[in-house]
Amino acid sequence: MSDEFTICAGSAAPIGATFDGDGVNFAVFSEHASSMTLCLFSEDGKKETARIDLPERDGDVWHGYVPGLRSGQLYGYRAHGPYRPDEGHRFNPNKLLLDPYAKRLTGHPKWSTVLMGYEAGSKRDDLSFDTRDSAPFMPKCVVADPAFSWGEDCAPNVPVAETVIYEAHVKGMTQRHPAATPPGTFLGLSSEPMLDYLVKLGITSIELLPSQAFLDDQFLTAKNLTNYWGYQTIGFFAPEPRYLNDSSIAEFQTMVARFHAAGIEVLMDVVYNHTGEGSELGPTLSFRGLDNRSYYRLERNPRYYVNDTGTGNTLNLDHPMVLRMVMDSLRYWVEYMHVDGFRFDLCSTLGRTDAGFDRGASFFDAVRQDPVLARVKLIAEPWDIGPGGYQLGAFPPPFMEWNDRFRDGVRRFWRGDPGRAPDLADRLTGSALQFDHSGRPATSSVNFISAHDGFTLADVVAYNHKHNEANGEHNADGHNENFSDNMGIEGETADIAILSARARRRRNMMATLLLAQGTPMILAGDEVGHSQGGNNNAYCQDNETSWIDWDNADEAFLGFTRHMIAFRKAHPILRQKRFLHARERVIDGKEDLFWRRADGEPMASSDWEDPQLRLVCVEMRTASGTPRYAALEYAIFAVFNAGPATEVIVPQEPPGQIWCLQIDTAHPDTEAKPVHGGKITVTEESVVVLVLEKAA
Repeated sequence: MSDEFTICAGSAAPIGATFDGDGVNFAVFSEHASSMTLCLFSEDGKKETARIDLPERDGDVWHGYVPGLRSGQLYGYRAHGPYRPDEGHRFNPNKLLLDPYAKRLTGHPKWSTVLMGYEAGSKRDDLSFDTRDSAPFMPKCVVADPAFSWGEDCAPNVPVAETVIYEAHVKGMTQRHPAATPPGTFLGLSSEPMLDYLVKLGITSIELLPSQAFLDDQFLTAKNLTNYWGYQTIGFFAPEPRYLNDSSIAEFQTMVARFHAAGIEVLMDVVYNHTGEGSELGPTLSFRGLDNRSYYRLERNPRYYVNDTGTGNTLNLDHPMVLRMVMDSLRYWVEYMHVDGFRFDLCSTLGRTDAGFDRGASFFDAVRQDPVLARVKLIAEPWDIGPGGYQLGAFPPPFMEWNDRFRDGVRRFWRGDPGRAPDLADRLTGSALQFDHSGRPATSSVNFISAHDGFTLADVVAYNHKHNEANGEHNADGHNENFSDNMGIEGETADIAILSARARRRRNMMATLLLAQGTPMILAGDEVGHSQGGNNNAYCQDNETSWIDWDNADEAFLGFTRHMIAFRKAHPILRQKRFLHARERVIDGKEDLFWRRADGEPMASSDWEDPQLRLVCVEMRTASGTPRYAALEYAIFAVFNAGPATEVIVPQEPPGQIWCLQIDTAHPDTEAKPVHGGKITVTEESVVVLVLEKAA
């Protein structure tokens, strides 16, 4: 190795590798290491050109400055310290380690037993010590300058009440698109054809599945599968290398700038609850080797990891430097990459303390007081597999939350399950039981019918059972209860009647989603009828199972979805901040919410208790308590009919106003028309929406 490099003290801040124009400052955290070695590599990453001990330690941050190094330099670390797994320490300087703050990685680990800190196959398992050098099998960190010419980039800053989220996978959206180039990349996702499509669809915010650097699990590569979804993060500051076309982080920034220019926000699905290093039998790639006892939550026997995430490990956000890493990462993506918000995977884990889940945990307190994060959207996945892990509705404002009860309730109502009408009523009005507290708005509920995890919307109406055999786990993975209904035939069919029924059921569920109070989220591909062949856990299917088939898009359903999004945008009554509780309004003395029977009479308790009730009629107005400047005089009357055709009495309209039929899922091409005679016939299994308008 060359010794031509010199090093001086440098600085403990900022953490990471920072190019200042003359050289690079390196700073890395480790509380328990005895020394820290910086390793430099040739341009191709194959030759280790220098090993330099970082000369300074301020607190628990090791640092040094190497003059003459440039942006693009490849590097990694070797950490020295005790290897005593029974005490929680797993230092092994034979293992090259990724910088947790690296802004770019050259690729992914090449799976080998050499990546393990212990002798794989040894009778002593992880208590043994492996002396082989892992550098040839490791990706390298890259010194990257995040400076970018943003020009007049301006965040859309879409109000939460106007937000329509579109959950998308970078590769899944673009790989089979005929004009998105280059496919499978950030640039392809933000190419003109994709932007034009999304703008016409009407969504306001695209939520990207994990786009921070992640790895492919060893057990998947052994089966010739990949970690398609990306929930195995190994670099919290680095864009995923496989989504870069020319290895530049500027490609991610270019993508964001293009979305912003189109008026679309960019949200990121982020995984701060665990890392891709797995359990005590996993590889030593970064955090484990830098300071296992600090980065991870360990059991009473510190040889083992707390596993609240089901992945083998759990990050230790109780440690101030680990919490700092997460906060630095979030701020980096906002300040340098200009993203507009985050969806936190298994967010219950981030709020778990020794006493259980705490909405006042250090992570939530840190996020809520942070002036940078105060201006972006924050969305929690409110569950994990740890003790007390299901916490829907328990998160502090301004967090929004994925509402799985909306998904299940809507699916069950339209499937015809007995006694589901009261639940549908709750979901239509923002799930107040869960969210109407602590000053939280009705938009706190992120409503969805389908998401990446589970059946697509097309599969909800085509399969009674999951079909995950391709995952190589004997169909044992994925949810067993999907509240789905194949309408008579499992899977694909040419039966016209069944296809028609499936199409209407999809329209009913999409309409329900976009008519409900809360914040709607649409799974990418649902609007064009994308099917995964009944696979409800396609996390490892980086192939045509998951890639959207644009050539065979369901244009009719796409048009219906566009129409429903536009309808929602045109009617603020459907997206209110305040909850609807049938309370009297100051502006006119009318209640803001009416539940009616088909005969026009108010719903009684006995009506709601009828398990055979399949019809929900609701009249919504501006919520009580809405300031006069935001109050609206009109109303919306919606009928959700999961039963037979029914004659419905329309509410009496005030003088000078008339009900106008705007939506009918049984006849999606029907033009808007006034309602005369005070009643309508609602077709079996359909949604009808009337809007109160000024009479001509």
